[in-house]
Amino acid sequence: MANIASARKRARQAVKQNAHNSTLRSRMRTAIKSVRKAIAAGDKAAATAVFRSSQGVIDTIADKKIIHKNAASRYKSRLAAALKAMA
Repeated sequence: MANIASARKRARQAVKQNAHNSTLRSRMRTAIKSVRKAIAAGDKAAATAVFRSSQGVIDTIADKKIIHKNAASRYKSRLAAALKAMA
């Protein structure tokens, strides 16, 4: 445990920030899963709508630097490719 007051404060802030980032990361994963689920269901119109909303979530997470921008781009690219491959 930290001994200096400023270090104790930083430790408290880190715990709070970690909880916030975890919530956002979870929201992103849920958005990705919902797109995959819609693609698996086979409804292209619904999958496209869910994909559009999930893009915003993924971009927001990347803008906040919770995930790297290239990782966000990769997620979106793979989801778009899966959507395009729907028959």
